[in-house]
Amino acid sequence: MLIWADDSKKMLTGSLWKGILLFSLPLFVSNLLQILFNMTDVAVIGKFSSPEALGAVGSTTILVTLFTGFLIGLGNGINVLIARYLGQRNSKNVHDALHTSFVLSIIMGIILFLLGFFFSKYLLIWLKTKDEFIDGATLYLKIYFIGMPANALYNFGNACYSAKGNTKRPLIFLGISGIFNVDLDLLFVIAFKMSVEGVALASIISQYISAFLLMISLMKENTNIKLIIKDIRLYDGYSHLVLSLGLPSGFQSAIFAIANLFIQSGVNSFDGGVVKGNSAAQNADSITFNVMAAFYTACASYMSQNFGAGNQKRVKQSYLIALVYSFLTGVIMGLFFLTLGRPFLRIFTNEEQVVDAGYERLKIMAFSYTFSAFMDNTIAASRGIGKSFIPTIIVITGSCVFRVIWVYTIFAYFHTITSLYLVYIFSWVITAIFEIAYFLYAYKRELKKSNDGGSC
Repeated sequence: MLIWADDSKKMLTGSLWKGILLFSLPLFVSNLLQILFNMTDVAVIGKFSSPEALGAVGSTTILVTLFTGFLIGLGNGINVLIARYLGQRNSKNVHDALHTSFVLSIIMGIILFLLGFFFSKYLLIWLKTKDEFIDGATLYLKIYFIGMPANALYNFGNACYSAKGNTKRPLIFLGISGIFNVDLDLLFVIAFKMSVEGVALASIISQYISAFLLMISLMKENTNIKLIIKDIRLYDGYSHLVLSLGLPSGFQSAIFAIANLFIQSGVNSFDGGVVKGNSAAQNADSITFNVMAAFYTACASYMSQNFGAGNQKRVKQSYLIALVYSFLTGVIMGLFFLTLGRPFLRIFTNEEQVVDAGYERLKIMAFSYTFSAFMDNTIAASRGIGKSFIPTIIVITGSCVFRVIWVYTIFAYFHTITSLYLVYIFSWVITAIFEIAYFLYAYKRELKKSNDGGSC
């Protein structure tokens, strides 16, 4: 007989300030390590291969973010659903949702692999990728996307453990796979004289290692999130529930990447130095956003569990506390890259022209991170109370449509790299305002339902 884990109970009682922080720290480290391992690809290429190889790998960043972002978002939706059932202490719903989510994750991973493998070159051409980067970027993506099914399984397993409050286990497995990633990067590029294909191969091997370890761990669980091989199938009614939360959440993550495709197209209209500088500087964004995302996951998980348990006060407090933590993280990271941006960029390139170009992006983004906290944390909060569709529509409008309009108006008029980067601040502010307004409306409706005798 499976037992209820103590980790789950901790989310419903005790100090939220302490609980959310302790919950987030392993995620914080996990997300940071994941980015640092990916940065290793860029750093090894930049230091031990050619500038063309660096530009090729850098040109793939947006597409990699697009596909992986979708899987991360899908995992966030799975996390919310399982966390809610854990809060309700409904073993059957946890079991059926978990096994249905496993199947759907595999399917999504395979679909994304096929899309990326066969259409990478066409997407790169559409992005106006420099001719000298096309072949290398295409090769990198074709190999990298073989790891999409593993990426999907890792995010599924991470979602299951996070839903019950255990964020340490995925961190351990990620750390193990990350060591393999770094070692294989150095082995393939330095020892075997491989280029973009070497770092891509290292990435997918490490992805399958982390996914394998996480799946084995779930199968050996003695708690209610145990993965049972013979029970793996699509359960009636649960596919819709998983997809209704997971797909909008996945699209929310992917939409930012889609919107950034237009920004990347604008970047590609400048010379190769600007393109390479932008690629190097994007690593700072990846670090910051993934560190802040730890608190968004905490926000959704805590709100969903307490929502399921009917703890109205803790639902609201979870949102506000996670917002404070993510805002402060944005401030700290912004100050760090504002003051140490140039030494950071030199990790990835030896060309001072590229460093100068990258720092132009860092100067603007350093002041932008805090604005994103209000938007992303509120999106997570809406997801935590079961609202995913409308927040997705708001994101599409505010952070996608608005950016496209900006690129073809403001940027087209001035055609400076600064005018292009300023779109981030303005789009985040607009989107945040509407996301907060919708969340307050939806939250009040759920409170009214609860007070009228419904479930909160």
